Amino acid sequence: MAASYARARIKLSPLHLLSAALISITLGAPAAAAPMSEPIKVVLDQALLLRFPARAATVIVGNPLVADLSIQPSGLAVVTGKGYGTTNFIVLDKSGTVLAEKTVEVTIPDDETAVLVYRGTDHGIERQTYSCTPDCSRRLMLGDDPEMFDKTTTQITNRNRAAIDAGTSGR
Repeated sequence: MAASYARARIKLSPLHLLSAALISITLGAPAAAAPMSEPIKVVLDQALLLRFPARAATVIVGNPLVADLSIQPSGLAVVTGKGYGTTNFIVLDKSGTVLAEKTVEVTIPDDETAVLVYRGTDHGIERQTYSCTPDCSRRLMLGDDPEMFDKTTTQITNRNRAAIDAGTSGR
């Protein structure tokens, strides 16, 4: 049995070995694998500019709670991080042809001025975020204590409303 195996091995030419290797590589690889592109990374509450072909007409966002994308007539697009996580978007032209399909990752700000304060309460641990540049002020961040988050949101909304009202009353 060993002799017949040795004879079979001797009869294989380098061309046969190369063919066998190529077949095994081809069978082991996924069929028509598309190259993976890097996801677009956006920081929460920040915007990023992208350029698409001018014929871009429609955008579909997988989860608009994670990211928003708007296309301007020139093909300039604005991606805004709305919540932590990953989603995708698809850009179509007027005829429905897919021009782009990308993954978007929304991450926490890499901000050295942010201070996170964790406080133990009867209800568990609460977090508050402050921006210290150089004085510390409350800052809205997803995951903060709901009561403090709501108070800060109300204050920001009231302040913005007062600024708009002041700007329009002088007309």
